[in-house]
Amino acid sequence: MNSQNEIEKGNFLPISRDDMIARGWDQCDFIIITGDAYVDHPSFGTAIISRVLEAHGFKVGIIAQPDYRDAQDFRRLGRPRLGFLINSGNVDSMVNHFSVNKQRRKKDEYSPGGFAGKRPDRAVIVYAGKAREAFKGVPVIIGGIEASLRRMGHYDYWEDKIRRSILLDSKADLLVYGMGERAIVEIAEALDAGIEVKDIHWIKGTCFRCRYEEIQDAVAAGDIKMLPDFEDIRLSKKTYAKSFAIQYKNNDCISGDALAEGYDGGTYVVQNPPQRPLEREELDDIYELPYMGTYHPVYEAKGGVPGIREVEFSIVSSRGCFGGCAFCALTYHQGREVRSRSCESIVREAEKLSKKPNFKGYIHDVGGPTANFRKPACEKQLKSGVCKNRDCLYPHPCPNMQIDHSDYLEVLRAVRNLPGIKKVFIRSGIRYDYLMADPNHDEFINELCRYHVSGTLKVAPEHISKEVLSYMKKPAPEVFDAFCAGYAAANKRLGLKQYLIPYLISSHPGSTLNDAVDLALYLKKYGFVPDQVQDFYPTPGTLATCMYYTELDPFTLRPVYVAKNMREKHMQRALIHFNRPENRNLVLEALNETGRTDLIPVLLGRPRQNHTGAEHVNTGNAARNSGKSKGRVHEHKGRKIRSGNKF
Repeated sequence: MNSQNEIEKGNFLPISRDDMIARGWDQCDFIIITGDAYVDHPSFGTAIISRVLEAHGFKVGIIAQPDYRDAQDFRRLGRPRLGFLINSGNVDSMVNHFSVNKQRRKKDEYSPGGFAGKRPDRAVIVYAGKAREAFKGVPVIIGGIEASLRRMGHYDYWEDKIRRSILLDSKADLLVYGMGERAIVEIAEALDAGIEVKDIHWIKGTCFRCRYEEIQDAVAAGDIKMLPDFEDIRLSKKTYAKSFAIQYKNNDCISGDALAEGYDGGTYVVQNPPQRPLEREELDDIYELPYMGTYHPVYEAKGGVPGIREVEFSIVSSRGCFGGCAFCALTYHQGREVRSRSCESIVREAEKLSKKPNFKGYIHDVGGPTANFRKPACEKQLKSGVCKNRDCLYPHPCPNMQIDHSDYLEVLRAVRNLPGIKKVFIRSGIRYDYLMADPNHDEFINELCRYHVSGTLKVAPEHISKEVLSYMKKPAPEVFDAFCAGYAAANKRLGLKQYLIPYLISSHPGSTLNDAVDLALYLKKYGFVPDQVQDFYPTPGTLATCMYYTELDPFTLRPVYVAKNMREKHMQRALIHFNRPENRNLVLEALNETGRTDLIPVLLGRPRQNHTGAEHVNTGNAARNSGKSKGRVHEHKGRKIRSGNKF
């Protein structure tokens, strides 16, 4: 067991036998294998799980980005006493490796020096196999985002097919889904007590495999709900959609049921109900564990780990999200019940950050999945769980919702008033429909503009078509317009010139080419020049991915239009950046295809003619480069705009 003094030394956890010897260890209790470089910061799941286990007296070693071609590297720290814990890192390995166009990425923000290629595709499956090869008979427990979102049969965009539960493909003993601190401690204590991993079937927030005979009594009693068999969801998109809807509605610690999915040969994967969210005191304890706050010094020679830059001086203030965006996996992973840290804990972390030698006076973020969510949406959630057939914010805020920004304002005021703090930013996003539903929203917007924006504020309307927004589960465009007006008024009162940068998604399920044209017209009308546009990326576990694959709304089974043709996808994206010269041909093609050629002079201006009288479009490198703003000030219709609307 670790002594409290040893924990308080503030050392990185062992990554080599020499590190173990320095601590006087002969053997680790657990070895965490991860696809990321080892960063001991609470924005990294490996750091949190390892420090939580350490705080409970377990000896934890880290094998980060092992050589996955040979099992020998998995023997680096010897045989673990209790088990291997395996994750792909902060990002699903396939998302980490491939763009939405399925082109292999050249950089990896979570690897030393940002160099790609340090982890395998489908890292959890590969790592689990090598861990088994290295030490037979050692329990293998998988978790993290890759395991969590692939816990049942799921659509895989990269293979364009339905894949089995990752629990089966990895041959792991247990799968931990969601935020796994409580579950991993319960597993550790069970293993430490001598219980075999094959018998650990009761822990919430986990999935296990079994034979039907082992669960038939629970099924008969109604304690386990049966999902369609894997073969059925593989053969029928409609059945897949129905199965997804059942899973979506049973992802709450109070209202959710245990679920089982059958496979050929009589094997079943059983998902226990989710763990209850950590309460405020528990979150405070976890985020105040002795993290080093940066990457292991072994990576210094390679330039460090780029992924630390955005989070090193950021503070996580909350967890969970009741926003319910269709394209986001948070509902499936963290859940819809929001919990937050205390103001006192956040202030202590800010004070600690302000004393770091490389601190320049700027806290980059104080937030969570959604910055201005600080508590459960309503009191009912605490007693009965989240509603299975109703969203908190879509199509409009639920009348039972308790909307109040006073607690978040208290946190922001306390942090920005600390000695040495020059500015506190909010980068994790403001849910503006929740904000505008607050009767005191003017107070928050005023403080936001005065203290927490530095030139630009990023917001996420995602689209402006009501039809598309309905599939996204995002608010109507009028709500965004109201927020823009409030933001403009606040800046005018304060005598500030600040901007909005909208995040937008092209080709989301439900979005037609006409919808993309309407979005272009909206951007033109209000002078928005988006900095970041994301082509819809069908990642495991999201409602939108289910719609993309099935072309059905899983809750109504009505057809959904999906742009799958790459040419159309390129046109939808080009329309958002209609002002860029390199997009001119695609925009022209889109306007011709939709029969809206009357908009050519509106979006593209007067056509340029070559010597033959035909329209000339420059598609060379100079034209491509001229359209890239990336936040720089540039001319637009005779006035300066910084990649967003100017107020």
